[in-house]
Amino acid sequence: MKILVVNCGSSSLKYQLIDMNGEKLLAKGNFERIGENESFVTHKVNGDKYVINTPVMDHEEALKIVLDQLVHKDYGVIKNLSEISAVGHRLVHGGELFDKSVLITEEVIEKYETCSSLAPLHNPATIKGIRACQKAMPGVPMVGVFDTAFHQTMPKENYLYPIPYEYYEKYGIRKYGFHGTSHQYVSKRAAILTGKNIEELKIVTCHIGQGASICAIDGGKSIDTSMGLSPLGGIAMVTRSGDLDPSVVTEIMDRENLTTKEVNNILNKKSGLYGMTGLNPDFREIELASYEDDKPKAKIAIELFTKTIAQFIAKYAVSLKGIDVIVFTGGIGENQINIRKKICENLEWMGVKLDLDKNNVKSVETQISSDTSKVLVYVIPTDEEMVIARDTKAIVEAM
Repeated sequence: MKILVVNCGSSSLKYQLIDMNGEKLLAKGNFERIGENESFVTHKVNGDKYVINTPVMDHEEALKIVLDQLVHKDYGVIKNLSEISAVGHRLVHGGELFDKSVLITEEVIEKYETCSSLAPLHNPATIKGIRACQKAMPGVPMVGVFDTAFHQTMPKENYLYPIPYEYYEKYGIRKYGFHGTSHQYVSKRAAILTGKNIEELKIVTCHIGQGASICAIDGGKSIDTSMGLSPLGGIAMVTRSGDLDPSVVTEIMDRENLTTKEVNNILNKKSGLYGMTGLNPDFREIELASYEDDKPKAKIAIELFTKTIAQFIAKYAVSLKGIDVIVFTGGIGENQINIRKKICENLEWMGVKLDLDKNNVKSVETQISSDTSKVLVYVIPTDEEMVIARDTKAIVEAM
């Protein structure tokens, strides 16, 4: 069974074609700047990269070009589109309506659309992707895998906000959490690496990338996570503010005479480490600048970033009543050696101890804690696409 995994953003379309017989990646790529004259797709097969620069106005046009690459006469990986057995879609915000992956039907799409107010940038884009796939591959079964579903096991005291209860009842205002497929994947891998049953483990997973979230996992189930109603909450990120005193928001709005849309843009795209430093919104550049004497803002930003992550881990030690395993994943978590070191140094009081030689790795699945550490620490590259493909296969086979 060959499964196409699709992840649509507002102006992008990421994809992977996976042969589930052996779970082999056949091709992958990313269509960027959809809707602009400078749009392009980067398509990768067996380590070779092909860049096609072509203006496309919508996801439907972009998908057609992507499918053309998969059957290309020179570097195609399938002979025709009929070899694609199913499509798995990454869907961002399923609210309380979806606590697991589902076969996509018109009823599912209608329900998913009602969650769009909770993710106005993400949900409409993914619906465009579904519609594009339905038009290009009529009759091919499609499955939705939700970022929020993994966190639907959180107890009420961990997802309700201390605001009037009526706002939860009327509008669904609560913590939902994100990066669910990533947290699920790396926690399962951690259990395998420890040689223990996941039901026996208390795990904290740290998905640290452009967006970042921390998750407390007890016996394989999410019981708390740092992101909230939207992906804006939790730790400070590259351009997102993370948690704030709510008065900060209202004060800025009053003083600058801003609309909710304008302040939302500031908190999502102009804040975080980028906002603090004034440097480019590139984590690598900010981290490098933090070691320079004339860049004190960068140093403060990195200290805040690493300390806040450590604080969330410590907070979840309370929720879990102990921690057996800490996992680092995501672009920063997998590759930034010194960031992992700084975070763990803040946790030495918990008995966390890194082996500095083992920690000197990038994007390698490995244990980086020392033999004397009371908590096991791993780097585990995430594979959200594989989670989507596996769920898609299971649902289609059960049809």
